[in-house]
Amino acid sequence: MKYLPLLLLLCFQTLSAQKYDPEFVPDIARHRAEYKADFLTDARSPLTAADTAFLDFFLPNPAYRFIANFERTPQAAPFELPTYSGQKRDYVQFGVLKFEVAGQPQTLNIYQNLRLVKDSTYRDHLFVPFKDSTNGETTYGGGRYLDFRQGDIREGILVLDFNKCYNPWCAFSDGFNCPIPPASNHLEIAIEAGEKNYRGKPKH
Repeated sequence: MKYLPLLLLLCFQTLSAQKYDPEFVPDIARHRAEYKADFLTDARSPLTAADTAFLDFFLPNPAYRFIANFERTPQAAPFELPTYSGQKRDYVQFGVLKFEVAGQPQTLNIYQNLRLVKDSTYRDHLFVPFKDSTNGETTYGGGRYLDFRQGDIREGILVLDFNKCYNPWCAFSDGFNCPIPPASNHLEIAIEAGEKNYRGKPKH
């Protein structure tokens, strides 16, 4: 047991190095409350008020909140992104996010929907569809999503908080055109944060 004091010291130093944010847990709680409320205000919603009781999430974990370096890709060509319904939607790669998980470099592409660009409400909307090794186990098999606004990117930095990732509506019901995360956005790690598998019965 002679190595125990050293181990405890290293653990203490690791924890001390993480800046404690007292607003982190309340922020995630507010985000999830708003997420549930949105199902009740959208006429297209696949869920009723009773259904939202079956939404499930990992406990908030700041270890899945990363500072990502953003690189713009202004020369990217528009492309058709397939959806799980078989239809396609027009997108363009807006940039690349680079971050590290446990010392291992990771990248995710961030996209812009070309139809939403024409809508003043969503003109600055950005979208990160991704898969990870929890899919089909504790999380939806079709992957999960993250949303951002262009204003979230500050001086080449974007806070990538997987605690806020959510399921496509296809996880709850048939009849929706949910984008399939491109192969470039398949992470070979487990993102045990954000929304879990829906505990209710999917609608058909």
